[in-house]
Amino acid sequence: MLQINHDRQAHRLSAEFEGQTALLDYELEGKVMSITHTRVPRPIGGRGVAAELMRSALALATTNGWTVKPVCSYAVGYMRKHPSGGTDAHLEELLDEALEESFPASDSPAVGGVN
Repeated sequence: MLQINHDRQAHRLSAEFEGQTALLDYELEGKVMSITHTRVPRPIGGRGVAAELMRSALALATTNGWTVKPVCSYAVGYMRKHPSGGTDAHLEELLDEALEESFPASDSPAVGGVN
């Protein structure tokens, strides 16, 4: 199990694994924790590090009575796959809002494709 560090000032969770640092950034507005970025270096990708960061972020939100708004695509996907068991009555609305922000109706997901 990874040790997750929380930097309250920076609104960041981090984990060290095999000499690499994985990060989860969030913003806090009132009682809403918006998860804005998850970054896992390629050498440690695919090993569940981002999932551990998400579990820690969700536990932090629960402890503090915050609602979680997933903004980054990983957070949206994680929360769709791992529903909170009804602890957040507005989860579906927040997920839909996050998806709309990620893929505005005027732009298809393919806009700005890979070069």
